[in-house]
Amino acid sequence: MDKKRFSFSRMNAIIIKEFLHIRRDRASLAIAVAMPIVFLLLFGYAVNTDVEHLPTGVWDQSHSKESRELVRNYTNTLYFDHVYDADGYEDLQSQMDKGNIRVGLVIPPDYGKNIKAGIPTKVQVVVDGADPNAARTALANAQMITQNKGIQMANQQGPLPVTAEIKVLYNPNMKSLTFNIPALIGLIMQNVTAILTAFALVRERERGTMEQLIVTPIRPSELILGKLIPYVFVGIFSFTLVLVLGILWFQVPVKGSITLLILLSLLFLVTTLAIGIVISTVSKTQLQAMQMSFAIILPSVLLSGFIFPRETMPLFIQLIGGMVPLTYFLEILRGIFLKGIGIQELWQETLILSVFATVLCIIAMKRFRKKLE
Repeated sequence: MDKKRFSFSRMNAIIIKEFLHIRRDRASLAIAVAMPIVFLLLFGYAVNTDVEHLPTGVWDQSHSKESRELVRNYTNTLYFDHVYDADGYEDLQSQMDKGNIRVGLVIPPDYGKNIKAGIPTKVQVVVDGADPNAARTALANAQMITQNKGIQMANQQGPLPVTAEIKVLYNPNMKSLTFNIPALIGLIMQNVTAILTAFALVRERERGTMEQLIVTPIRPSELILGKLIPYVFVGIFSFTLVLVLGILWFQVPVKGSITLLILLSLLFLVTTLAIGIVISTVSKTQLQAMQMSFAIILPSVLLSGFIFPRETMPLFIQLIGGMVPLTYFLEILRGIFLKGIGIQELWQETLILSVFATVLCIIAMKRFRKKLE
């Protein structure tokens, strides 16, 4: 058989061999099947920034109908659970020190009398600031409840001159799960494909089977494609798995085009496969491949906007995050999932991701060919 010409039969032989290896290798199967499910369920439930049901203690010095109504205003929301009645400020502080309550509501003795008389009065909200996120949520909602009470009293004397009509777009319930699930799909795709590809190629060299393949009448391009195509299908399978779970299990619908989502996911898949090849050409052992994979995965989680908004990061950190392909894929995922936007709005992210895919593929192929030679 002429080695100078590209042979699909030789490439198909490598593809079949790789599929058989994946099927027989439990570690590869676990990464391809179990890891996406575990990651999605674990991160889907654990990475939840919604602050609800804060245990709340109340020191009601008024003991009036009006003070009880105020407490009901707090507990009728999702944010405050009335779990303790204090008999003094020190008692309230003690419960907060022990961690039994996160919020304290102090109602003054003249609260009921002042409300009846229409006299401005104050209530004190004490918040455990050890967790800033929970503290900000508690303060914001306590302020909103108090303002609503003031507006209600003002309305009794006449309508307000100005009112605000609030409308929340894209995520009306403001659930962090709806925001996080699309990003998890991108993170899982990156992890699965990069780790599997890097491990597969390094394992071949560790076992000496790569050298056996090199001495056979097979072209480097046939070997590269034959090794990678199976992992393209594995990546597509993992993507489909987490996409279906995200839609059906977590009830996060895709508002945009599924076709566009799949096409751009394939583009990102090529990018992560190239990253896996680069890792494999640098690593000499599977342990090194694992270490390098996590050295790439962890910064991408922090810098891509997966957890923390990039707008709040220092400019220097934003520039570093701009060199992470996942950053742009998350914009694509959230845009299609939450906003239902198309390529007209996502063309910049798509272009940058295409450049990443092209450059990384060129680097990966050159390094892989050099290793083969």
